[in-house]
Amino acid sequence: MTSFRGRFRSTSTSLSVIESERMVIRVLDPSQAEMMVKFRNENREFLTQWEPARSSEYYTPAFWQVQLRMALRQFREQSHLSFSMLNKAETEVLGVCNYSNIVRGTFQSCHLGYATAEKHQSKGYMAEAINASIGYVFNELKLHRVMANYMPRNARSGDLLARLGFTVEGKASQYLQINGVWEDHVLTSRINPKDQ
Repeated sequence: MTSFRGRFRSTSTSLSVIESERMVIRVLDPSQAEMMVKFRNENREFLTQWEPARSSEYYTPAFWQVQLRMALRQFREQSHLSFSMLNKAETEVLGVCNYSNIVRGTFQSCHLGYATAEKHQSKGYMAEAINASIGYVFNELKLHRVMANYMPRNARSGDLLARLGFTVEGKASQYLQINGVWEDHVLTSRINPKDQ
């Protein structure tokens, strides 16, 4: 299991920025919607096999301005972390890394979802981003469990999660509707090492 590798700092708007060796991981400002639109359009065909069916509106600046405003609010509420993985110059979205469905109380857990740009596959960016951002989730938000699920046919995702210390906990039949089809998923999780 890898150790956490990321530095956290707060911005003038009280949003945390996570810095790893090769990238900056943070919630985009609505004024940066075009960066996300570019990422989504460039990877539209590639990501179709791994994501829910998307409307044409999903690929527009207006949609992402609304989404990013909501992402900022959710970050401040600590209910959902919509992180963008940016190059060091913060001019390109390399991928996304989201911690959703954050539940407190006796659960103290969330779900992890992620996607890397097709042209940046096999460069280790996602492992670096998850390793840095999960440190934020465990150390700053003090969550107990992060759950991540993948389709059995997505062996690369399964390998990534295994390398990052996620443990397989089972399988769910017809778990999520991906590109219009109900897909089985392998269920994994990683426990905060401070709780073990």
